[in-house]
Amino acid sequence: MTTSGNPSSDSSDSRTLPQITPGTPPSDAECLRILRVAGPLVEITCPPTVAMHDLVMLGAARLPGEVVAIHGDTATIEAYEYTGGLAPGHPAEPQGRPLSVRLAPDLLGGVFDGLLRPLAGIGDLLTAGGPTIGEPDRRTWSFTPRVAAGASAAAGDVLGEIGAGVPLRLLVHPDLSGEVTWIAAAGDHRSTDVLAVVGGQEVRMDQSWSVRRPRPIARRLSADVPLNTGQRAVDLLFPVARGSTVAVPGGFGTGKTMLLQQIAKWCDADVIVYVGCGERGNEMADVIEELEELTDPRTGGRLAERTVTIANTSNMPMMAREAGVHTGATVAEYFRDMGLDVVLIADSTSRWAEALREFASRMGELPAEEGYPAGLASQLAAFYERAATVRTLGGATGSVTVIGAVSPPGGDRTEPVTAHTERFVRCLWSLDRDLAYARHYPAVSWSESFSRDAATLAAAHAQAGDAEWAERRGRVARQLAEADRLADLVELVGITALPPRERISVLAGRLLREAAIQQNALSPADAYSAPEKTAALVEAVLTVIDRCLELVDSGIPADAVEAVDLTPLLRARETAGPAETAPVTAARDTVLARLKEAA
Repeated sequence: MTTSGNPSSDSSDSRTLPQITPGTPPSDAECLRILRVAGPLVEITCPPTVAMHDLVMLGAARLPGEVVAIHGDTATIEAYEYTGGLAPGHPAEPQGRPLSVRLAPDLLGGVFDGLLRPLAGIGDLLTAGGPTIGEPDRRTWSFTPRVAAGASAAAGDVLGEIGAGVPLRLLVHPDLSGEVTWIAAAGDHRSTDVLAVVGGQEVRMDQSWSVRRPRPIARRLSADVPLNTGQRAVDLLFPVARGSTVAVPGGFGTGKTMLLQQIAKWCDADVIVYVGCGERGNEMADVIEELEELTDPRTGGRLAERTVTIANTSNMPMMAREAGVHTGATVAEYFRDMGLDVVLIADSTSRWAEALREFASRMGELPAEEGYPAGLASQLAAFYERAATVRTLGGATGSVTVIGAVSPPGGDRTEPVTAHTERFVRCLWSLDRDLAYARHYPAVSWSESFSRDAATLAAAHAQAGDAEWAERRGRVARQLAEADRLADLVELVGITALPPRERISVLAGRLLREAAIQQNALSPADAYSAPEKTAALVEAVLTVIDRCLELVDSGIPADAVEAVDLTPLLRARETAGPAETAPVTAARDTVLARLKEAA
């Protein structure tokens, strides 16, 4: 190719990238054949050129699959589509490259399957073969160059900026460096257009990347910046740092999907990657519909415009779940490398593990605990390890925060997926069935959850001007623990048998639960709680609790204190807007005045 002029954008159909070269389909004389089909497991004849994790197209419909085992002259393929109709003797075509996905700005706002194939416009039912892997979008994007021809560019350097709802950048490919011999002028371009030539290689907005290969970074950084989720139970008691990891275990009906949807809507990340892995289709439909309707408070556009949705519902090909979580991690790393903060939500990793278990049994592997493969722990660790705050190759700071739901059968947290996951995550938001059935949302158990990021984030809050954050969190945790301890006694002997201070402790637990921690996901005023509103609610409740204790210590009967109407404080979370504090302060003052009258 020549580099003296503008390379034609018509060459996009034959584009190649340095690290991936498409394989050449075998000739008739070299065509491989299918030997055996057992559900998603397919065995083919294996030439010496086939390697682990190579992409293979199966049958006349060219169903995609991946090499997962090689035994002599036989290769085992994990098929990512329904294999009905495949039979021994049908052709198999190794592609000579790993399973890869197309990464581009037009992923934002899209809905894709586990191989990142667009699901828009393909009808109500999926058919074998489906859309082409990585079929490009035809939209145009504004491009502004930031380097000139003749400049030297290393891997990850910024070549220009791409106009979108979030600040995107055109980067030098991680496997490429050299002189910029040509760069496109400012204007609108498709993602497949050539925008620069670096080291003799064409650079476009889109690129291909193997889902099994983590994208390279300069180095990892400490995760010490809080991710504000807008959910008080999380931000107050079990905070998570950007670049950290979270597990959300909970039995059926405890509100895992609802909590994850709320985080996807309201957290302060730049990009959300939502992976629906084996969950019900109506839940995914609700996620997509609500994201389309919600307005992004940061940009004023649709919230969906900064969200990538990967849908592998329970009635879609099972093994696509296995690839889907890695696809989601690859997409998250792609946007992270642009210096963005990304949240990757996987709902749920239990369905992913079930797919691993079924395929392992078909391969005849020796089962471990409850039939799961022996490598389950290492696969979970590899997935959560892709979360980090990093210094990118280009010198920017970006992060990927991984939040994975776990669905233990019967709520049994000792089962292998939950037990192994707890070992690898920094935060655990355990959902309690009793809280959920009592309509306490979110049903995060304050006795069974933890956050290893809390100490680090306390210092971050102090530096940001909220020096009381750690003390507030500690007081709330202690008060809730004391109320739980007394709850059993109340059931046995009744509230009137307790000493006055302990009766106030029971009242304090109710106030904290109902006025500060509980949240209404369907309320425009309470679905999201800004840090300042959360702090105001907690401080108001703690102030009222302190006043109640002072009254009983001064000799006021506990009955008189308990008879005071606390309704204004209980309703403050609904009367105050998402970031308002004045109504909370007014409610606190009203309750304090009523307590003064009771004295």
